[in-house]
Amino acid sequence: MSIEERARATAKNIEGKLQEAAGEVTGDPKDKAEGKAKQVEAQARHTKEDIKDNVKRKLD
Repeated sequence: MSIEERARATAKNIEGKLQEAAGEVTGDPKDKAEGKAKQVEAQARHTKEDIKDNVKRKLD
């Protein structure tokens, strides 16, 4: 498990949530969409790390 990768994914998720909220407040659909995309990217990064952890456990 890479703590650094998980931290980056969490930071990306927070960034996405903030950007989505800013888009809600300003009414900017582009910001909302970009914020949601960042959240999806963060989830994918977390999933990748979960898979790596599972493979490593099975190999050990």
